[in-house]
Amino acid sequence: MRQKRANIWSALPQVLFDIVWVYFSYWIALMLRFDGKVPWWEFEYFQIQIPWATCICLVVFFLCRFYTTMWQFASLDELIQIFFGVSISSVLIAVMGFTMASPVFHTNRLPIPVYLMGWALMFLFVGGSRFSIRLWHRRKRRLSQQDSEEFHRVMVVGAGEMGSMVIKDMKTAPESKGIPVVAIDDDKSKRGTRIHGVKVAGGRESIPRMAGRYNIDQIVLAIASAKKEDRQDILSICAKTGCKLKTVPALYEILEGDMEHPAVRDVDILDLLGRDEVDLNVEEISGYLKNKTVLVTGGGGSIGSELCRQIAHFHPKRLIIFDIYENNAYDLQNELLMKFPNLNLEVLIGSVRDRARVEHVFEVCRPDVVFHAAAHKHVPLMELSPGEAVKNNVFGTLNVAQACDKYGVKRMVMISTDKAVNPTNIMGATKRICELIIQYCSRHSKNTDYMAVRFGNVLGSNGSVIPLFKRQIAAGGPVTVTHPDIIRYFMTIPEAARLVIQAGGMAHGGEIFILDMGEPVKIVDLARNLIRLSGLEPDVDIKIKYTGLRPGEKLYEELLLDSEGGCQKTSHQLIYIGKPIPFDEETFLADLESLRKVAGVDNVKMVELVHRLVPTYTGHAERSDALAAE
Repeated sequence: MRQKRANIWSALPQVLFDIVWVYFSYWIALMLRFDGKVPWWEFEYFQIQIPWATCICLVVFFLCRFYTTMWQFASLDELIQIFFGVSISSVLIAVMGFTMASPVFHTNRLPIPVYLMGWALMFLFVGGSRFSIRLWHRRKRRLSQQDSEEFHRVMVVGAGEMGSMVIKDMKTAPESKGIPVVAIDDDKSKRGTRIHGVKVAGGRESIPRMAGRYNIDQIVLAIASAKKEDRQDILSICAKTGCKLKTVPALYEILEGDMEHPAVRDVDILDLLGRDEVDLNVEEISGYLKNKTVLVTGGGGSIGSELCRQIAHFHPKRLIIFDIYENNAYDLQNELLMKFPNLNLEVLIGSVRDRARVEHVFEVCRPDVVFHAAAHKHVPLMELSPGEAVKNNVFGTLNVAQACDKYGVKRMVMISTDKAVNPTNIMGATKRICELIIQYCSRHSKNTDYMAVRFGNVLGSNGSVIPLFKRQIAAGGPVTVTHPDIIRYFMTIPEAARLVIQAGGMAHGGEIFILDMGEPVKIVDLARNLIRLSGLEPDVDIKIKYTGLRPGEKLYEELLLDSEGGCQKTSHQLIYIGKPIPFDEETFLADLESLRKVAGVDNVKMVELVHRLVPTYTGHAERSDALAAE
């Protein structure tokens, strides 16, 4: 009740002004009709009809919600609202005038031009008074923004529908910290025009020049449907201006969200790399995941957690997260249950190195599909602790693979790495042994289809280079790069997870699937782009320091062994199959058993056995003394 009274009192000034506008609209219309010389009888008719006209207007205005609308945010919709409210009122006033023009009321109607001009003037006064509220709030907000230290002068790239929405939101949203001062569009027909008062000054080639001319602090890319190549090119040009970069989401993200108010976010390094979204064959995937019990080892890690998120979309009968680190697993559990409240989710803690624990989990849970993502992956750390890499990666994989066969798992998908190809570090060598385990088990299992999926670096994963660079930039530098010529393949975490799941649906057993990683990226270029995205200049604001290659690191990675020959295409354009390499299984098993005995006990002997198992391994021989001392 108190709130309603407050609303009534807040609307009272508008009601009083509307009474004045109605009176003046028809009085001015009457004066114009008679050139200021109104006959006394016409003025008498006016005085009789104006109280009724005012009451009609107030009732119609109330029904059209003139007094409950927040006019400080008025736009085209509110203008249409005013048009209909005033038009309906004017029609009713004219009908009243014609009805009262009879001997019964001892009066006559006003001239028809008075009703027409009264409608136009009332629309002008009533609409103008309300839109002046918006202009006053806009002016007040603009002054407060300019006084704020967080105020930004913004260039909007894109003068289409999306650009229009972004400019409008910046001008009307109270929380906006930026003022759009210029727009850019490649469409020559738009140049020189204005969008919400902002001039379209040129195409993408003029971005650096306009950024300087208009003292731009921030650039917003507002072309949601831009092609990958155009988006990369525009962002690369923008990155050279030294301005803070932001972008609207891609079109597929907007369709899932709010089309009226697209969220503007910071430009990420992923936008510059410009990787397309991965299309999935839903039918192929649903066939082996829907209504199945799915186990993900290492489910709390970067790849494992994303696999869980993607798998949850396919309605598994039960999803089991198996991880040794309970904090990540707990956070993921809460996230999944919030997003998928009907998901049958179970979180189990344990290590793949513990054969008894692994077998107990398989015996109790009886999974149909296993994604094996548990592994030690940090190259420099594993060089210092090679025994841990062998015990976790090699024998953890062996434990899981053997349990799959013993307990009738239909499909096992192991996550491998491009570092398994011609490895120069112990981590890569252990992952190559894992691939051989998968091939061996595939040949001898009657229950399980085994496969491995090999791909390169994943952007944003735990321990990856991007978070490190961001922390170094935030600290003021320097950004450390091991070598000016070092290159790596990259893909996003969601992309990698989707392709792994897709590859799992293609497998018949024993394949090593290789993911198309696109073009390799120079790490130093990645560092420079990240610095520019932060609004800073490489080697000026933030120094780049070369530290030298780390133990086990090489300048470039490969996705295919020479002996694997060419890749075989699959039905998915981003997934290939490497040709299996034959190996002596008896020798392999004997060396594997010997490796189990010396892992973490005699690291010199252990590395020798790794060399025998992986002939292409070229680990540093000079590290033998350090290994022996471990």
